[in-house]
Amino acid sequence: MQRDVPAASSRTGHGPQSLADIGPVAALAKKAGKLEALDRALRQTLPPLLREQVRFANLRDDRLVFLASSPAWASRLRLQQAQILAAARAIGANAGSVTVKVAPLPPPDPQPEQSKPLSAAAALHLKAAANSIQDPELRAMFLELASVAETANSNPNQTP
Repeated sequence: MQRDVPAASSRTGHGPQSLADIGPVAALAKKAGKLEALDRALRQTLPPLLREQVRFANLRDDRLVFLASSPAWASRLRLQQAQILAAARAIGANAGSVTVKVAPLPPPDPQPEQSKPLSAAAALHLKAAANSIQDPELRAMFLELASVAETANSNPNQTP
């Protein structure tokens, strides 16, 4: 009985492959890029307040699909339908109608929290820990961190 020997791979290199080189992922990324460009172009034609409350979602067949944050914003967007279709045709999108769905917009990215300075007590503990460490490199790191805490706490403009 003979065993089937798997055909040799056509890949020439070893290791991970770039996502851009994988067919379905590359096609998806290309479509997402086109939709994002269309979103920017179409929303630029809208009044500023409306622009912030709607997002372009898809171009399905000949229909532009938008998401609005509330029914009131959806109604306002529908009033702009002729302007949106004219802008879409001007940039080469084959669109004959506009559909608006109400969906909450994603929340904005949260701002990272400001780190709190280390207290004088923390600096003392770091120094004590540094004195008990045998590795000179690690000891130096602990002492450097303790000095940052002391510097932050000695700032005269800082309120306690």
